[in-house]
Amino acid sequence: ERETVAGHSLLYRWRGLRPGDPLVLMAHLDVVPVVEAEWDRDPFAAEIAGEGAEAAIHARGAIDDKGSLVAILEAVEQLVADGVTPPHDVYLAFGHNEETAGDGARAIVDLLRERGVRPALVLDEGGAVVDGVVPGVTVPTAMVGVAERGVMTLLLTAREAGGHASTPPAVPATARLARAIDRLHRRPFPTRIAPPVRALFTTIAPSAPQPLRWVFGNLALTGPLLARVFPRLGPEMNAMVRTTAVATQLSGAPGENVLATTARAAINIRLLTGDTVASATERVRRVIADPAVEIEVRHGSDPSPVSPWRGEAWRRLATAVGATLGDDVVTTPYIQLGASDSRWFTAISDHVYRFTPFHLTRAERDALHSHNERIRIDVWLRGIGFYR
Repeated sequence: ERETVAGHSLLYRWRGLRPGDPLVLMAHLDVVPVVEAEWDRDPFAAEIAGEGAEAAIHARGAIDDKGSLVAILEAVEQLVADGVTPPHDVYLAFGHNEETAGDGARAIVDLLRERGVRPALVLDEGGAVVDGVVPGVTVPTAMVGVAERGVMTLLLTAREAGGHASTPPAVPATARLARAIDRLHRRPFPTRIAPPVRALFTTIAPSAPQPLRWVFGNLALTGPLLARVFPRLGPEMNAMVRTTAVATQLSGAPGENVLATTARAAINIRLLTGDTVASATERVRRVIADPAVEIEVRHGSDPSPVSPWRGEAWRRLATAVGATLGDDVVTTPYIQLGASDSRWFTAISDHVYRFTPFHLTRAERDALHSHNERIRIDVWLRGIGFYR
């Protein structure tokens, strides 16, 4: 049964033996834009190149998120062709604008809520199977997002009378704004080990060599030290242990010889589990410490609820990982660093997980929103097996 929701999003219902405790498999139809000159191949031709294990599909969306979408459909079609009827209803929820507003997925959730549908398990895109999740740990790790960070944008505004640039005031609006941004950069949010990150370390501890095994297994003692060290290991590790804030847009005067009457900056903030839009806004206000800089919340949402990494839903997920992606793969919870359509489904399910069933290299993950996005064919085929 197929429905079109919010104009372009798609919702499929595959009826099972029982309607209760349904499964929801998610993906999104849209992709991010491309700069064609940066690509080695036509980004929308889905060319296959390479030999053997390196044969890959090159296309925008190969991983984010057409790879999962088509793998889900292929898995369902294979099962239907085999005459399989699932034990419970299965919903396929495909939002049309995840990369922008995400209101397609929100409309799907509103529709399911009106019908009294409460999924036992929701699975959306998210972490992948990766090697070397932290330095010293070499086993492949299935990174399953049990929560995602909140997202908000603050608008900082500094104003002045304006005039000619030949006679600037002591602190023009642009300088006042730059000082505020610099203060935010110099005083980042404090680091801490949130519960899902603590669970990540605890899960991978048995696979780590000494002394890391002891360090990860004794977080009551080592947690504060890890939280201070991890930001030095790269942007992803930094984002796992603190709320991040960065200036992404700046505006000033309309001409190069004109003093700006209004200088503005957009500050994009990603909230770690435990922080809120209100608490982050208040901290920014304290750090800037300048009442002449106006602070406005343009939009914001708190971090998602945390789904459990124990119980039947988690067991089903971990079992599928081991059976199809490798019995040596360690399935672990973590906090997803970016936002996804799954955030809307937390309103109707306590078991919302974010996992893309592909074993991806660092280079493949880096290409998601960049040029030359691709997925190896054998990796994609194993993803179909996972969804089956």
